[in-house]
Amino acid sequence: MAADDRLVIVAIVVARLALPLLIPRIPLMIVAALVLDGIDNTLLAHLTSVDLGPAGPYQSFDKALDIYYLAIAYMATMRNWTSTPAFRIARFLFYYRLVGVVAFEALDSRAMLLVFPNTFEFFFIAYEGLRTRWDPERWSGRFWLYVAGGIWVFIKLPQEYWIHVAKLDFTETVADHPWFGALCVIGLGVLAWLVWFVVRPRMPEPHQRWRFAAPPLPATPPRRPAGVPWSELAEKSILLTLLALLVAEILPSVHLAALDIAIGVIALVAANLAIATRGVHFALRLVINFLLIYAGSRALSDRGNLPVATGAFFAYLTTLIVVLYDTYRPLRYAGSAGR
Repeated sequence: MAADDRLVIVAIVVARLALPLLIPRIPLMIVAALVLDGIDNTLLAHLTSVDLGPAGPYQSFDKALDIYYLAIAYMATMRNWTSTPAFRIARFLFYYRLVGVVAFEALDSRAMLLVFPNTFEFFFIAYEGLRTRWDPERWSGRFWLYVAGGIWVFIKLPQEYWIHVAKLDFTETVADHPWFGALCVIGLGVLAWLVWFVVRPRMPEPHQRWRFAAPPLPATPPRRPAGVPWSELAEKSILLTLLALLVAEILPSVHLAALDIAIGVIALVAANLAIATRGVHFALRLVINFLLIYAGSRALSDRGNLPVATGAFFAYLTTLIVVLYDTYRPLRYAGSAGR
């Protein structure tokens, strides 16, 4: 790979790693992450000569980075969401998609992406879009269920079918069939009319100001429940195991069985619980997690050492998710107790 090509790839990867970190504080930054995810291949095609096929050097990390920003968005729901029914729906949608992506990578079946559509992302955008002007708690759980169902049926299923099953390209389809482009414009016009003349008059009075930023963290962290946080350990283990299985399927340099990955993740979560009780700084925890992951991969695999880049990525992902979870989960407890 040419040095200039490598520089462009590094710049895009760094941007895709850094931008989602703003989501907990500015939730609709997920739209920017979504746009960057959509144009990264176009940028690489115009600026580099890198192979953008399935076996290309960027494609494996591209898939991992998709899940990365969705995981941060899920952490943001713990921090910011005041509607308990909406949070429960979002949690289900996030894990449902995560299971589907793991199944897709393991079975190499695009039908899995249709059965397990990425409804979570658009539901997150819908909630945060409404939160900019209205209080989400004023709507019932049934309302949020309708929102999720509408996104699932009318947006995500057609989109997943179009992209992953039919494997169609919008630009090429419009070029070949101009009537399809005209039909899309008409459809958007009808949707805009419905929103403006049917939905908008039925909406409650909005806040006086737009609210794009989430509230700051409380000066005094909420008190955590007494005893060993078994439910938290279980969720972190499940979440990180799914993420690790996905990384292992995506990156060809990982040679570990699913059971070995699960055992390694549980040990890693337990180690991080011990580290957290000693107030270890994020950077030091990152180094410790990298060493644990590297040593664990050597102990569990007989097919060579784990590449440094792969180990560093998963160490960073593990450290970030655990730190965000431990910081934001007590806020979710406090929010649930207050409603």
